[in-house]
Parts: sequence; C-alpha cells; structure tokens
Amino acid sequence: MSEHIKNERLFSVLRAPHISEKSARLQEHNQYVFEVAPDADKKVVKAAVEALFNVKVESVNLVNVKGKVKTFRSRAGSRNGWRKAYVRLHEGQSIDVTAKP
Repeated sequence: MSEHIKNERLFSVLRAPHISEKSARLQEHNQYVFEVAPDADKKVVKAAVEALFNVKVESVNLVNVKGKVKTFRSRAGSRNGWRKAYVRLHEGQSIDVTAKP
C-alpha cells in the first residue's frame, strides 16, 4: 500500500519542464530544469526523474524562486513563488523535454 502512495507522490513532484534560454544552454551540458512541488526534496526529485524518464540522475540542485512584487492600478501585489530543480544526468543520458506526450 505504501508503494502505491509513493508512486503517486513521484508523479505529483514534477510539475513541468522549465523552458528558457538558460535551460537550453544547460541541456548541452546534460543538465535539465524542472518546476517541482514546493515541498519536494532532492531524493524525491531524483526518484521521480529516474522513474518517469528511465535515466540515471547524477545530481539534483533545488532553488526557491521568489515571486515578483508588481503593481496594478496603484495597488501593490505579488506573484506566487515557486521551486525549480536543476537535474544533472550521467554521461550519455538525455531527456527530450520538448516532446509532447
């Protein structure tokens, strides 16, 4: 029973691949960027990437991105913060993050 919950957790950890100029440059060095759940830790992110993409992960770095403070009609507000993971794969491994499922 606990493995079933664990598998559900793995699928809810990775939200989306983060596509940007920096992430495109990092892909040349076998590193990929994902938006992850705010409560995710390195072990869970590693397990999720290995299970979903069938690759071997070398390392994971997590970054909390703060939401920007914006004004709208002279009222201050802020966007939501989020968390991203930099995932480095072993040599010879790759993920096609632009492919549609």
